[in-house]
Amino acid sequence: MTIAESILPEFEIEMAGTRKVLERIPDDKLDWKAHSKSNTIGWVAKHLTEIASWTASILAHDSFDINPKDCEAYKPPQLNTTQEILDQFDKYVEESKQLIQQTPDEEFGKPWSLLNAGEPLFTMPKLAVIRTWVLNHTIHHRAYLCSYLRLNDIPVPGLYGPSGDEQQEL
Repeated sequence: MTIAESILPEFEIEMAGTRKVLERIPDDKLDWKAHSKSNTIGWVAKHLTEIASWTASILAHDSFDINPKDCEAYKPPQLNTTQEILDQFDKYVEESKQLIQQTPDEEFGKPWSLLNAGEPLFTMPKLAVIRTWVLNHTIHHRAYLCSYLRLNDIPVPGLYGPSGDEQQEL
C-alpha cells in the first residue's frame, strides 16, 4: 500500500465530516461569536476552508512563508455566504485529493518548512505536516464550530457516530 492509499481515506472522512458541519451554518450567523475574544463562526468556517487547501500546497511546495520579505503576504479569498464557503471548500478538497493520489511515497518524506520572513518556524516531513497541520488542525477547528452551532441551537451533525441531536431523533 502506498502512503497516498493509506492517508486518502482518513483525509476523505475528515473532510466529509467537516463539510457536514459547514453545511449547517446559516448565513445570518456568520458574524456570531461566543465571546469578544473569540473568532466568528464565519472566520472559523473560512479557516477550515483554507486548511483544506493546505495539503495541495504542502505537497506541491517545500515551504510556506507567512510573512514573505519580498512579496505580498497571502490573503484568504473573500467568502461572504455559506454557499461560497462550501464551493471553495469543495474545490480545495478535490484539488488536494487529486494531488494526494498523484504523489509518490518519497515526496511525503521530504521536509517542509513553515517560514516567517524567511526564517523557519518548524520543519517536518510532509506527511507529518499533513497529519498535524491539516487533519488534526481541521478536527480542532471543526470542534469549535460544532460548539458554536450548539450555542446557537443549530443541530450538530454526527461525525464518528450519531450526535446528541441525532440521538434525540432516533
